[in-house]
Amino acid sequence: MNEHEDDVVIEPEHLSAGEAGDGEAGEGAPARKIEKLREELAACRKEKQEYMDGWQRAKADYVNLLRRFEGETGAAKLSGVVKAVETLLPAFDALERSREHGEIPEGFLAIARQLEGAFAALGLTALGKVGERFDPTLHEALGQDATENAEMDDTITAVLEKGWKIGDSVVRPAKVRVAHFASA
Repeated sequence: MNEHEDDVVIEPEHLSAGEAGDGEAGEGAPARKIEKLREELAACRKEKQEYMDGWQRAKADYVNLLRRFEGETGAAKLSGVVKAVETLLPAFDALERSREHGEIPEGFLAIARQLEGAFAALGLTALGKVGERFDPTLHEALGQDATENAEMDDTITAVLEKGWKIGDSVVRPAKVRVAHFASA
């Protein structure tokens, strides 16, 4: 926007006869009136800029508040999901252990599948598979198994308890045993 776009040009010949100073006001009256109008215009421009600055600050504050609110809402949702999952995990773990030992009736298998489906719907992914690389941010090592293969060093040899994560947040690390290569 051109800064002189709002300039008002006041030309003395457009003043009425009473304003032209044909009486006691004298020759300088039109110039004083023009100067007064210019000062008022400058004051209006300054006031307009103050209002514009205030409006822009308020808009920026509002946008920042919305962002913060969305972040806090997401964090609260994640926290709620994590608490619910932590409450259900012991029951799921018991079903998993029973399934591994073949001691689980068919009805309980259905419950285990429902829990797995619910976990998937909540965005949970299981952590810890035999053969994958050990990652201390995702796994908790509870023991070591010797290996003679150097390529197997720091790989998971057994999953003692599944771990779970939502997105990048680890709900519970997987409890695992890790291969350790000992050079002779």
